[in-house]
Amino acid sequence: MQLLTRADKPRGRGRRVAATPAKEVAERLGIPVVEDRDAVDADVVVVCAYGLLIPESALERALWLNVHPSLLPRWRGAAPVERAIMAGDTRTGVTIHRTIKELDAGPIAAQEAFLIAPDDDAGAVYARSAEFAERLLDVVLPHPEFTLQPDEGVTYGEKITAADRILDPTLPALDLVNRVRALSPHIGAKLGDLIVWKARVGDDGAFEPLEVQPAGGRRMPYDAYLRGRR
Repeated sequence: MQLLTRADKPRGRGRRVAATPAKEVAERLGIPVVEDRDAVDADVVVVCAYGLLIPESALERALWLNVHPSLLPRWRGAAPVERAIMAGDTRTGVTIHRTIKELDAGPIAAQEAFLIAPDDDAGAVYARSAEFAERLLDVVLPHPEFTLQPDEGVTYGEKITAADRILDPTLPALDLVNRVRALSPHIGAKLGDLIVWKARVGDDGAFEPLEVQPAGGRRMPYDAYLRGRR
């Protein structure tokens, strides 16, 4: 077993060169780490959130299996969990599929669905996806068999942009709450200078922030933020 991951690069506010979280865990567990695809010596490579183009020459040398947190062909692309929550989906899942040249379009080896609860944020969905992925890989790896993805129902979860973070007060309250859930706990939706981490639809049907973070400040309950402004 070995880990293929991205090279160390500057990270965080101090821009200090640091390893990827996956590399840090692998080194702690004594798993060999490689950063060059051509150095991978394996018959099967499991890919999860790798984020780099895998050349066809590499795909031909081994079976590459991608772990994708959606029910493909729905939400192919970079942000499947975030886009599912933004769209108000109440159901998602995990798909294990063969990596091919086309984005997230390879034949499916295994797929399992689960419900998205009304108060689940992206962090909760990703955590549940990891549990499902582990179980599915145990089934797939010994004897992978594939079924072509259907042509119907294809949607794309585009990468999150700065515009996606803005909370537009003219939108329905539920849409705003879904945006907050989709961008929590790692990105954050923005209401003016505030980052909103948790919100709900109030009894009067209005958008109601619950946990916020002022610019340069810490996370706090919204009512505590309002008291501090008085």
